[in-house]
Amino acid sequence: MIPLIDWLTGEPLYAAIFTFVFSLLIGSFLNVVIYRIPVMMEREWQDSIREGIEEKKENSEQSAPFNLSHPASTCPACQHRIRWYENIPVISYLFLRGKCASCKTSISLRYPVIELLTAVLSVVVIYQFGFTVYGLAAVVFTWCLIALTFIDTDHQLLPDRITLPLLWLGLLINAQNSFASLESAVWGAALGYLSLWLVYWGFKLATGKEGMGYGDFKLLAALGAWCGATALPLIILLSSVSGVILAVLLMIFKRHDAQNPLPFGPYLAIAGWIALLWGDQITTAYLLFLS
Repeated sequence: MIPLIDWLTGEPLYAAIFTFVFSLLIGSFLNVVIYRIPVMMEREWQDSIREGIEEKKENSEQSAPFNLSHPASTCPACQHRIRWYENIPVISYLFLRGKCASCKTSISLRYPVIELLTAVLSVVVIYQFGFTVYGLAAVVFTWCLIALTFIDTDHQLLPDRITLPLLWLGLLINAQNSFASLESAVWGAALGYLSLWLVYWGFKLATGKEGMGYGDFKLLAALGAWCGATALPLIILLSSVSGVILAVLLMIFKRHDAQNPLPFGPYLAIAGWIALLWGDQITTAYLLFLS
């Protein structure tokens, strides 16, 4: 009997189907990650603030555990516990017509969108790199960027518990010169962090305001660890251009107040994903255009 991995490696169509279905399940899990990690961090901050107060022990004993597995998912309106067959990615949403099975409150379209986005982008990655170690690593990279994008969009927050493991994973993957040489990956991580750190302090000294958060430094460091130092100019260029375009469009359609800052993490994530998949082709095409 041919092992599953060998079978999928030799059958691109089946590999794409398997990746799509499995990534739908991961997309459902990412919805949990996107919602719960900021809440978990807020609770940890509150616990640290209460540290040393006598009520802390009593409060911790009374509070129910809250993590990625507990409590079970429920409807935020009526607290109806979501059954397994009501939580099948995309299918359950369509079957329930986008409403809670109990109270009929509308369910955000964002949940199936994230599930489909995760599945589609994962298939694109497998098409680009094949069902190989490199392809599977790039799929994990993609999942992390999706989670970071939506968390930053919601909370202007890029959690260390995602960015730092992503950075170390990039260095480990490139220890075998997978997407970049190890030397380039190390320099990419260092220069990625340092470049935005310098921009941050330059902007703060000039204006007295903070233009971005430290999470952006760590995310660019992680992207540098995956894509290598030579990809950093492309990542910064793509993220800046996409950020300016979207900001202008939002202001034109009056969907955003110019006084409120836009998170930079999503643009870095988009640019880093593009750079990992097609960075060399884009750079080559640009150099040919200039010559």
